[in-house]
Amino acid sequence: MAKKLRPENAALFPILPQPTGIARLASHAEHAADGHLIEFKALEVHSILNKSTSKRLRWLAWSINPYRGCEFGCKYCYARYTHEFMELRDPLSFERIIFLKQNAAWLLEQELRKIDPADEIAIGTATDPYQPIERRARITRSLLEVFARRQGYHLGIVTKSRLIERDIDLLTEIAKHNKLVLHITITTPNTELARLLEPRAPRPDLRFQAVKRLREAGLRTGILCCPLLPGITDTQEALNEMARRAAEVDASFLAANPLFLKPCSRPTYLSFVREHFPSLVDDYAKRFDHADFAAPAYRQKLALMLEQARHLHGLSRRPLDVLPPPGNTVRKPPESIGSAVQQSLFA
Repeated sequence: MAKKLRPENAALFPILPQPTGIARLASHAEHAADGHLIEFKALEVHSILNKSTSKRLRWLAWSINPYRGCEFGCKYCYARYTHEFMELRDPLSFERIIFLKQNAAWLLEQELRKIDPADEIAIGTATDPYQPIERRARITRSLLEVFARRQGYHLGIVTKSRLIERDIDLLTEIAKHNKLVLHITITTPNTELARLLEPRAPRPDLRFQAVKRLREAGLRTGILCCPLLPGITDTQEALNEMARRAAEVDASFLAANPLFLKPCSRPTYLSFVREHFPSLVDDYAKRFDHADFAAPAYRQKLALMLEQARHLHGLSRRPLDVLPPPGNTVRKPPESIGSAVQQSLFA
């Protein structure tokens, strides 16, 4: 029989606060598998659809992230803070402790009954839905199987992985009865730089190949050149080259947005800058010491540069409303290069 603590000893043995919400679920997550320097845990969740509160992506109503944490380890990743909600405050834990959301397809079936099909739903806003563990876990595929049985939905998918090619059969079925837009993120076509920035993501050339194959399957697929990195990838020359490569693989559109640094991502990204681009350290201090987002004038400059690159190679902006039929390869130059300054870079 356990002894009862005397009042005078209570201070020596304080009752620690118990975790609540997602932190409590994480504390009960069972070990699922191991990878190289990575632990995978099975996470029991109560919901798979997340209401969007993003001030940047106001067109987006709902998001789905089949995983919490991401193996790719991108230096600039803005989502590292999400592990803090589970009391995992080391920024590296985001890429070393990956949670696999259980019963995702069943939850999606229930929750889709409660939302307007016309609302935009994006898969992969915080963690990549096709990171390597998806080959075994197949959570993303199970979600696509749900959408393949539905019609009238507006669905977007964002990934850096060519693993999306595995699901062309389901994506094609979804596109028949829903509005589907696929986004392949390619930060740079430079393999050496990409390996430093995104150490465990697929090579850029493999991502371009994925765009080509998805387009050949008749799927509306564009390239996100994100984020544009000050002093590294934010030149007209770099954007022109990205646009040229995008046109070569028949990308449906080219979009981009500038780097923003949340407190959770600053240590990792600025460490990368100090190691590989030390001459830029002072410039980054001026840009981000007192702000997370790029200055308006800089954003407008990038918007104009991006529109010039699109115009040069006949590329479109990302559609937010009316989507042309998939497989339509007719390219129309933008009506006005200057008009892009007033548009969101993500549009």
